[in-house]
Amino acid sequence: MERCDLLIRGGTVIDGTGGARRQADVAVKGERIVALGALTDWQGTATIDARGKVVSPGFIDAHTHDDNLLLHRPDMAPKTSQGVTTVVVGNCGVSLAPLTLKGAPPPPLDLLGGQEHYRFDTVAGFVDQLAKTPPATNAALLIGHSTLRVGTMEDVGRPASAAEIDAMAKRLDEGMRAGAIGFSTGLFYAPNAAAPTSEVIEIARVAGSHGGLYATHMRDEHEGVERSLDETFEIGRKANLPVVISHHKVAGVKNFGRSAATLAKIETARQTQTIGLDVYPYTAGSTVLLEKLIPSCAKVVITWSKAVPEAAGRELAHIARDWNVDPLEAARRLQPAGAIYFMMDEDDVRRILAYKHSMIGSDGLPHDERPHPRLWGTFPRVLGYYAREVGLFSLEEAVHRMTGLTARTFGLEDRGELRPGAYADLVIFDAATIAARADFDHPTEPAAGIDRVIVNGATVWQDGGATPARPGRVVRRKKT
Repeated sequence: MERCDLLIRGGTVIDGTGGARRQADVAVKGERIVALGALTDWQGTATIDARGKVVSPGFIDAHTHDDNLLLHRPDMAPKTSQGVTTVVVGNCGVSLAPLTLKGAPPPPLDLLGGQEHYRFDTVAGFVDQLAKTPPATNAALLIGHSTLRVGTMEDVGRPASAAEIDAMAKRLDEGMRAGAIGFSTGLFYAPNAAAPTSEVIEIARVAGSHGGLYATHMRDEHEGVERSLDETFEIGRKANLPVVISHHKVAGVKNFGRSAATLAKIETARQTQTIGLDVYPYTAGSTVLLEKLIPSCAKVVITWSKAVPEAAGRELAHIARDWNVDPLEAARRLQPAGAIYFMMDEDDVRRILAYKHSMIGSDGLPHDERPHPRLWGTFPRVLGYYAREVGLFSLEEAVHRMTGLTARTFGLEDRGELRPGAYADLVIFDAATIAARADFDHPTEPAAGIDRVIVNGATVWQDGGATPARPGRVVRRKKT
């Protein structure tokens, strides 16, 4: 009789590779899967009856802003409640480390919280804190270019000097040695926008020298989206590292339908360099309140406002009408603030989701008072709506896009697949009922159909709630 710590019996295994589902038992010892198949001669210290349920690898959120959530809410309920076991943080050029601040963080750094949260001079200090107070999920760390610029330059509204580039490169080098998996930019945002392509290339080379990757919120996702793709590909080639295009979209009514051209462009570039991309399953995006985005949107909803806290959850147009001003003036009065922008076309969202190389990322903003529902609903929305109801892809393919594909793209060794030797990051869910319950009116509702979530062999979510277990760790990129 073989023994294990946890035996999951009778489930329908979808292993994260994209292969066909099958009936199998799963045995876990410690933090690893040790056997998979008809384990009739095995006995577990604990046993789970998974008959009628799917057992899959835990989902990997390819694009988050959970840097501070890992510390502020270590149960990670917005993510574990929907089956997420690993989050990629530090996206869009914004990371909590390495940076300490003497004043309020400039937008969009305030998406991670206030001045008091920027307290890590080094990435090693952030990693050490996560080891001392571990969260429920694993975390893979990117280091943000805006964070580096704000910590190095007195004026981020210009290109960096050679000395400033060198200083940023040294801080990035420290972070990569401490365990970060790569470098990110948010060239769309003010702290990053003045950086020329050459500056990005010079700094990205440091990440490449450590085997890291480059993730980018591109300079333009509107009319200039194809030029921005060209810049992204150039950075990857000249810095000699893989590229991940963050939350790929074509935004603004004038650009509806252009995803056919952008995906063709990505597919062509993939023939000569390593390129990945992530996408969230909604036609609305969310970030800080930016006047330049307002004219291209069908609707703008405020998620938080320091100046007018009661504005959270209201449409900007309604606020402007009540104040008898135009929406741009209303936006100025609300600052600093955040917003949801209804600016994409459903056909484009579906086309990008259906592209075989697209990973799933939530891009949720956990510190917003009234967040976009993608924070709590992304993964069950893909599984329940786009896979089961719309039939955009099979359940096996949907799981692959949020597990095996993501682990391979980010180089997360022994994660993202359900097989002997892999870490026991698992989710047990009901394929017939899994669904996002979070919506724009009730954005923090936990998903339906998630039975149990296991991270490194420990259960972190069951019976509709978080457990006290905090088995998460910082995960590094596989050395090649």
